Amino acid sequence: MWKVSANVLALMIAASMLLSACESPDESTNGTGLTEFATRCAGTWSNGDPVAFASFFAEDRTFRINDGERSVGRETIAETAGSIVSAFPDMLIRLVEVCQSDEFVEFHWHWTGTNTGPGGTGNPVDLKGFEQWTLSEDGLILESRGNMDDAEYQRQLHADPGVAEIGNRISGRLLIADTSRSRH
Repeated sequence: MWKVSANVLALMIAASMLLSACESPDESTNGTGLTEFATRCAGTWSNGDPVAFASFFAEDRTFRINDGERSVGRETIAETAGSIVSAFPDMLIRLVEVCQSDEFVEFHWHWTGTNTGPGGTGNPVDLKGFEQWTLSEDGLILESRGNMDDAEYQRQLHADPGVAEIGNRISGRLLIADTSRSRH
């Protein structure tokens, strides 16, 4: 018979709780309401409707991406979302998972789109990130702190179309191949 110490048992219970804190979009658990909320929120981005996106926020609340300027209030949030939708008219936001803790909800997403809006580079982006939400008692967003790899975003946004990445890494460096010149 196995003997399990109290410390090992406590560790196993804690690990189990942490692992169960996240749910995938197709799971039906207690967080189904959160998954539905996050799915609808992602849909407003994908449908290019910044006013509908802003309606997920309580009045006079905040939306921020990385260390960027805070957008405060639904009108300003709609303007910010509108500028993103305008820059990436074909953008799609897909829910990856929703994680809930006592303090906040993490909405993990996958974003794809092409920067073909006014002054755009014409380059596609394909990024994953998350928003950390603080929700009100009535289920609206009080604060959203977006997190994504800005360096990777900038790299994709300003990539030279004549340059393609080779997926091999040597000594931790990514090799780049110039495909604009062909060798015969």
